[in-house]
Amino acid sequence: MNQPVNILCMKWGRMYGPEYVNHLYAGVQRHLKRPFRFVCFTDDTTGLRPEVEAMPLPELGLPPGHPDTRWRKLALFRRDLGGLSGTSLFLDLDLVIVGDMSPFFELPGKFLIIRDDDLFRAKPLRKINPERDRFLHSVGNSSVFRYEIGEHAYILDAFTADPSAATSNYEISQQFQSAQLQAHGHLAYWPSHLCVSFKNHCVPRHLKSYLADPQPPADARIVVFAGTPKMSDVLEGGGHRWYRRIGNVDWLRQAWSSVP
Repeated sequence: MNQPVNILCMKWGRMYGPEYVNHLYAGVQRHLKRPFRFVCFTDDTTGLRPEVEAMPLPELGLPPGHPDTRWRKLALFRRDLGGLSGTSLFLDLDLVIVGDMSPFFELPGKFLIIRDDDLFRAKPLRKINPERDRFLHSVGNSSVFRYEIGEHAYILDAFTADPSAATSNYEISQQFQSAQLQAHGHLAYWPSHLCVSFKNHCVPRHLKSYLADPQPPADARIVVFAGTPKMSDVLEGGGHRWYRRIGNVDWLRQAWSSVP
């Protein structure tokens, strides 16, 4: 029998309401055929469905006087994460699950994450600075990653040792996180077909978008809304550009349904 796993998410502030957590839970319930514990770290439990286990947001442990930052996700690497242990899959709220989630727990590796470049079109101008291009190509997108709780505390340790240097040298937390993982030999990526971009992999390119509706690739398991448009815009019928039409997305609404 498969061992139980943790599904983790975080919600704070006003950007995402409880419906995002509830819909995410329903997607996991539909597509994960093994026992799981669904935990939401949050500062507001209002409206969460009863199956969701709400926990307080974990502390980063910043030095006195250092302001809190948008790098809150690094607190997931605490050694003492709410008394949790074991294999855990973190999921951002602005994504939809569209297929069987078994590979996210069957693939070998200490730490698996999306390669950020896999979600975007090629950027040839980056070649002007080969060193930076190599680094950015290595960065993991932290929308979906799997790890063992407590085994990568060196990431948070490095951040809290000098948060000012970290936030000065890296633009966003996933760059810092990736650099630490790579330094310890733990950085590895999901096969690119598992997690895809709505804009770049589901919407037909350019004028083709006027001839066909968006569809996820047949072997995709999670659709990520990296950049714009946001999922909320698309669900409301928006997100269009003159060069990109977004047609019927009933499959997206069904995938985002709150019914397991």
